[in-house]
Amino acid sequence: MDFFKSQESLTTVEWVLRSIVSFVFLLLAAKVMGQRSISQLRFLDFIIALVLGNIIAHPLSDENLGLKGSVITTIVLIVLYVAATWLSLKWPLLKRYLDPPPITLIANGQIQFHSLSIARISVDYLFSELRKEKVDDIQKVSLAVWEPGGTISVFMKTQYQPLTPADMKIETPPFTIIRPIIFEGKIDMPVLKEIGKDPAWLEKKIAPADLKIRDVILATVDDNENVRVYTNLNQNGEVAQKD
Repeated sequence: MDFFKSQESLTTVEWVLRSIVSFVFLLLAAKVMGQRSISQLRFLDFIIALVLGNIIAHPLSDENLGLKGSVITTIVLIVLYVAATWLSLKWPLLKRYLDPPPITLIANGQIQFHSLSIARISVDYLFSELRKEKVDDIQKVSLAVWEPGGTISVFMKTQYQPLTPADMKIETPPFTIIRPIIFEGKIDMPVLKEIGKDPAWLEKKIAPADLKIRDVILATVDDNENVRVYTNLNQNGEVAQKD
């Protein structure tokens, strides 16, 4: 465990061991902090990411620094992060500070210039984000808000929103999700168990394609238990399919 302590010099193996320990430790730390810390960087998430990156990076580049201090400091920061996140759910004042409410940038087609100053973004940046949402006329925007995560949510006026089957009173089939159940000849057993089936059922489903499971490049299943089999690549380099 000498690689864990500060040294005048480290061997190649000790540097590798430090990297492995730090990598595994960061994986565990990210798991403890939860999905929010990696899905979006809000105020508190940004601070933690900035600090943790510096704490772990230094021992990985300087043999005179031990890993023990960095690991202890990181654990303390993780505890503080989890505690602050939990307390923000209980104390509205803390929640408002850590997760401020969205800022209205556009209301009924009118830019709220004072809100741009509060959000510290320019008009050019606002129009850039509107172009990403395919907005060609600001007058068509009913509401645009600056979210705490640093994104802009845009809502069009109702007369400019696309028609849906519900608007046309058209009945549609229920939503189904398609998931891969065989990939490169291997069955995804968690998916198979989730739909309450076994390998024998799957073999019967792919039987019309005249293939064994080991020969299937890809097969998918939907919520109605329909299996679609994809076979070898065709001459155009595309995956051929058999229903």
